[in-house]
Amino acid sequence: MKRYIHKIKYQGLFFKIFIVMVVSITAVSLLTSLVTIRMSERLFAETFSITNAKVLSQIQSSFESFNDSIVNAVTHASENGTVKSYLTGGQSDSINSARIYFGMAQQMKQIKSNVDAYDVSVAVTGMNGRSFYSDSSYWPVTAEELKNSLITARSAAQPTRLMYQLDTDLLHQQLNNNTGQKPTPYIIASKAFMERTSGTLYGMIYIAIREPEFRRFYNNFTSNGNDVLILDKSGLIVSSNRQDLIGQRSNELLGYATKINEQGLNYMNANVMNKDSILLSNYIPSYDFYLVNMIDRQTAIGQIIDVKSVVFICITIVLIALLIVFLISRRLIRSLTRLVKQMSTVREKNFDNYLPVTGSYEVRQLSHAYNYMLDELNDYIRKLLETQKEQRNAELAALQRQINPHFLYNTLASIKMLVLKGNKETAAETINALISLLQNTISNVSETITIEQEMANMQNYVFINHVRYGQRVQVNYFISPDCLEYHVPKLIIQPFIENSFFHAFNEKNAGHIYILVSKTEDTLICEVVDDGDGMDLDGHTAKDGLPNPKSKRQLFTGIGIQNVHNRITLLYGEEYGVTVSSKKGEGTKVKMTLPLIVKPAPPIL
Repeated sequence: MKRYIHKIKYQGLFFKIFIVMVVSITAVSLLTSLVTIRMSERLFAETFSITNAKVLSQIQSSFESFNDSIVNAVTHASENGTVKSYLTGGQSDSINSARIYFGMAQQMKQIKSNVDAYDVSVAVTGMNGRSFYSDSSYWPVTAEELKNSLITARSAAQPTRLMYQLDTDLLHQQLNNNTGQKPTPYIIASKAFMERTSGTLYGMIYIAIREPEFRRFYNNFTSNGNDVLILDKSGLIVSSNRQDLIGQRSNELLGYATKINEQGLNYMNANVMNKDSILLSNYIPSYDFYLVNMIDRQTAIGQIIDVKSVVFICITIVLIALLIVFLISRRLIRSLTRLVKQMSTVREKNFDNYLPVTGSYEVRQLSHAYNYMLDELNDYIRKLLETQKEQRNAELAALQRQINPHFLYNTLASIKMLVLKGNKETAAETINALISLLQNTISNVSETITIEQEMANMQNYVFINHVRYGQRVQVNYFISPDCLEYHVPKLIIQPFIENSFFHAFNEKNAGHIYILVSKTEDTLICEVVDDGDGMDLDGHTAKDGLPNPKSKRQLFTGIGIQNVHNRITLLYGEEYGVTVSSKKGEGTKVKMTLPLIVKPAPPIL
C-alpha cells in the first residue's frame, strides 16, 4: 500500500511541475518571441550589413588561409632542385629513372604536405614532356590536355602570378558528355616555373580543388535566400552555393560588385535575377575574385516573422523542459546504468574504457575502484607483452647467429685448399673477397641490407666458390631494377647458393644456378633455381617444402634453410617464408617471400 501511495504522490508532484513549467515556459517563449520579432523587423535593415560584412570578412580570412597554404606549396615546388631536375632533365636508364621518379615522389609528398589540410590534388608538368600527379584520379585531366588548356595559356602569359581559375574546359566536357550526372567543377591554382636568370619557362604547377570543397569555406554562412557567389574579373561565376549558376557569366552582378568596392559602399539594393536583393561585396586581391553576398529581401523578412518557426520553438522549449525534469529524476539510475554498461566492456577485452568519476558518492567510489583495477590490469598486460617481445627477440638473435658459423666453416675450408695448393695470388683474392663479404654481413645481427648490397655479397661468395670448384657451376643474376632498394635480412640468400654449390651437382658435372629477384604489388620474391641433381621431397614437410628435421637425408643443409625460414616468419609473420620445390634429375627451386621494405628494420634490443 505504501508503495502505491508513494507512486501517486510522485505522479502528483510530477504533474504539478509539468503544468507550471508548461504554462510558464510557453508564456515566456511567446512573449519573448513576439518582442524579438518586432525588434528584429526594426533593426534588420540597419544591422544586416554590419553582420554580413563580418561574415564576409570571416569567409575572406578562410580564403586567405587556403591561399597561404597554396603559396607555401608553390614556393616549395619552385625552389626544389629535385622538381626542377625532373621537369628539365632528359632521358636516362631505367635505374636512374626509377631513382629520379622515387625522389620526385618523395618531394611531391613534402610539397603536398603544405596543403594536406585541404582535399586537393597537386600536378606538375615540364616542357620536357614529364608530368607528375599526386592523385591522377582526383582531377581527371591528362598532361596533353593541360598543355593545350586555357589555364596553362593564361598562366604562361603571366608567369609571375599565382592564378586561380575555373576549369571551364573540363566543365564543358562533362556537360557535353551528357552522362546524366551533375558535373563536378574544379578551381585550379596555377603558377609557371621560370628560370630566374634567363626567364625561360620550364614547367607549371597546378593545385586542383573541387568546387564543393572550395564551397566549404563559406557554405555554413549560406541559407535559403542568403547566397554567396564568387566571380572573376570577367564576370564568370567560379563558385556558389547555387550550383546552377556555376560557369555562367553575369555582367550585371559584376557591375554591382565593382561599384560597391570602388565607391566603398556597405551594401546596395538592386534587382538581380528578377529578385529584389541586398548586395554586399568584397574584393579578394590574392585570388583576383569578387566575393558577393546576395540576400533575397522578401525571403529574409519572411523568415524573421515566420509564425510556424515561433510555434515550433515554443514546443521545442517545452519538450526540452520536460526532458530535463525526466533526466533529473533518473540521474542516479542513469549513473548506475552507465557504470554497469562500461564495466561489461571488459568481457570484450576493452581495457581502456575508463569511467568518468561523476554521480553520487557511492557511484564515484565504484568508479575509482574500477579505474584502479583497469590500471593494474593494463600494467600487467604491458609487462607480459614486453616479456614475450624479449623472448621473441632472443629466439630471433639465436637463429641468426646459427647461420654465421655455418657459412664461415665452408668458406675457410675453400681458402685452406688454395693455400695448400700454393696458389697465393688466388688465395689473396679469395681472402679479400671474404673480408669484403664479412664486413658487409657479420655485424649487428638484426641489420638489414638492400638487394643491391646482398647481390654484391653473393658475387663475392660465388667468386670464392669458383676459385675452389672452377667454372663448372655458372651463376646468373636476374634482378629487377625496381627491387634494388628494397631491404632484406643479411645472409638471406647465401644458404641456398651454398646448398646448390655443395649438394646440387654431385651426380651432374656442371650446371647453372639462377638468382631471380622480382616483386608483386606488396611482396618481394627472391628465387634460387638450379638445374642440378634435384631430389624427391619424400621425408620433407608437405606444407612448405622445407627439410624435415627428423629425416636422415642430408641433400640440404637443414640448419641454414630452416633458420632462414624461421627468421622470415619471426620478423614478418606466418604469411612470409621459404618454399622448396624439386624433382629428381631436374633441379631444385627455392622461393623466398618477403614484405616490401624500403627502410632498415629496427635493431633487436
